[in-house]
Amino acid sequence: MNPKSLNTNKFNFKNPNTDYLKTFIWIYFWLLMFEGGLRKWILPGLASPLLIIRDPIAIIIWFLSIKRNLLKFNIYILIFISVSLFSIPLAIYFGHGNLGVAIYGARIFILHFPLIFIIGNAFSYRDVVKLGKIVMYMILPMTAIISLQFFTPQSSFINRAVGGSDSGSGFGGAAGYFRPSGLFSFTSGNVMYYCLANSYLFFFALSKTKYFNYLSLSVFAIGFIIGMPFCISRSLLFQIGISLIFAIIAFSKDSKILLQILKVFLIVIILYLVLSNFSFFQISTAAFTERFTSANENEGGLHGVFIDRFLGGLFGAVFSDKPAPYFGYGIGLGTNVGAQVTTGTVGFLLDEGEWGRIIGELGLVLGLIIIINRIALGLDLLIRAYKCVSKQNLLPWFLMSWGLLNIFQCQLGQPTALGFTVMIGGLAMASLKHSSANSSN
Repeated sequence: MNPKSLNTNKFNFKNPNTDYLKTFIWIYFWLLMFEGGLRKWILPGLASPLLIIRDPIAIIIWFLSIKRNLLKFNIYILIFISVSLFSIPLAIYFGHGNLGVAIYGARIFILHFPLIFIIGNAFSYRDVVKLGKIVMYMILPMTAIISLQFFTPQSSFINRAVGGSDSGSGFGGAAGYFRPSGLFSFTSGNVMYYCLANSYLFFFALSKTKYFNYLSLSVFAIGFIIGMPFCISRSLLFQIGISLIFAIIAFSKDSKILLQILKVFLIVIILYLVLSNFSFFQISTAAFTERFTSANENEGGLHGVFIDRFLGGLFGAVFSDKPAPYFGYGIGLGTNVGAQVTTGTVGFLLDEGEWGRIIGELGLVLGLIIIINRIALGLDLLIRAYKCVSKQNLLPWFLMSWGLLNIFQCQLGQPTALGFTVMIGGLAMASLKHSSANSSN
């Protein structure tokens, strides 16, 4: 599908009074940030129902957006919803046969994914910047939490798993240390938060409008640099590299900004060298390095880490040795909830990669329709974001440095990943409405 052939005016941006709608979008965001903490520490007895705590909020957002005529059913939404609705009876008659699992799987593209367009319509540029500032202010406390989780036993309170279990929420790391989960249910949520923070940090550091003074930005950068190795995540490291490439592309014709990028890079190196004198940073960096080296060897180096992981394994999903049935195994089966309900165990029944999960659930034809639709949406937003660069609006470009791959192939069967994908897509879309003529802090 050629994104140039799509109507780029379909997002229908308006500016009515949307206070209530915005309030529930903010609630959606805060629940995304703290849902894991609720399930681990505050309300562990309600861990299961809290897994879908954002679903009723999404329903309210839908209701308010329709009431205010803020959502137009464009080609993307129609494809996502129609394929998902069609997949429910197919799952019952040809797949796993469980209506609850089918509805749980279908809600991803019926209920949540269209929120990208609602957020893009309801939020202003100022709202996107405001949320980014909050993300920046959270860097230090988030880094403090994951450092405690990193150095304390898995049986400690700070490392409680979902449901309050003292088995620990950390995941296999390296050098005897576990990857921390932060405020989230699982370590992937923690990594996604830092990826979002990375996109905003690049924007605030390189924007010509000064939203923070140099001292504040330096403090945020130090917190981010300290937190990065504690995450023990190759995904985060690659995301930083991708954002750097986006920055170079954006400022390739601006020698002054390229020099500024070089200065920022040198400052980061200096900060890294200074932090390397502290034992806590040496330990976390050593664990990250060991994880990076061993995982690269096990997964086939750059091809295994980047091609298979980041591009979703489409080739493997389409040309699998065990191809899915024509109508798939049933929508929802590839999620952890689907596995729990149908087999009693949590895990990836179909494929750990998103594109493999989609084709496994829906079959080759319907699965490819969903995948192509996601690619078209991602490319459409990327092209629109790049056009904004010449208008001195860098925010959508840097948000799409992470949002592009998320929209393409993020594992939406996991609720936290779904929430971050919805937010980054909606924020990128909302930030397109800014123009240099009316820029404000």
